[in-house]
Amino acid sequence: MSEITNSVAFLKKQKWVDLSHNIHGGIPYFQSFRPMQEKTLVTVKNNGFFAKEYQLVTQYGTHIDAPVHFVEDRVSVDQLPIKDFLLPLIVINKEKEVEENPDYSVTVADIKDFEAEHGEIPADSFVAFASGWSKRWDDPEAFYNVDQNGQAHTPGWSLEALKYLHEERDVTAIGHETLDTDSAIDCTKNSGLIGELYWLQQDKFQVEVLNRLTELPAVGGAISIGVPKVKDAPGFNVRAVAIVPEK
Repeated sequence: MSEITNSVAFLKKQKWVDLSHNIHGGIPYFQSFRPMQEKTLVTVKNNGFFAKEYQLVTQYGTHIDAPVHFVEDRVSVDQLPIKDFLLPLIVINKEKEVEENPDYSVTVADIKDFEAEHGEIPADSFVAFASGWSKRWDDPEAFYNVDQNGQAHTPGWSLEALKYLHEERDVTAIGHETLDTDSAIDCTKNSGLIGELYWLQQDKFQVEVLNRLTELPAVGGAISIGVPKVKDAPGFNVRAVAIVPEK
């Protein structure tokens, strides 16, 4: 067999984990937008083939954010390097901490503790924050987690942690299970998503609303991201898959 065939055969023998949620009109979504709408256009019974029409915002369900999502005249989804859709996967699991504090933000100290145990985070990798938040997906109220005063309580990345990943480790992309990069408390305190703005300003991308991250090993895996090539899109729903060593 050829080297490529051997490589594909090796990958097929590993464990594949679907990191994307199913999408429909009833899922949690960013409240400035609206739920997905769909209608059947033709059916096999009546027309000989089946087709549907979907209307959804670019940032819906498990989705990619390109730099142009927050910064004018920057790279759109179709302009991202295709090699960056397959990256080494690093998973920082803070599920226990988030269970105790839903406002938890990943810190530089968390990253350094991770590196002390697992080794330095390599450049050109994808770093995911596993919070366990995706387990709330089927309960939108729990996913939004808004208190009686209207304040949401969801975890995120600290600005300092994102700066470390960019400036000290040259990470290509980040991912998380929530709708936003920043914790909801930090977003309120800072009057905006300063972490997300910082990350996209670096001409880097992120994948939001990932699923099943807590099932993954800290190191040793890869992430593959299936991205539609829509001209000038600031983001789009994706099919993200982790490939990790089979035990």
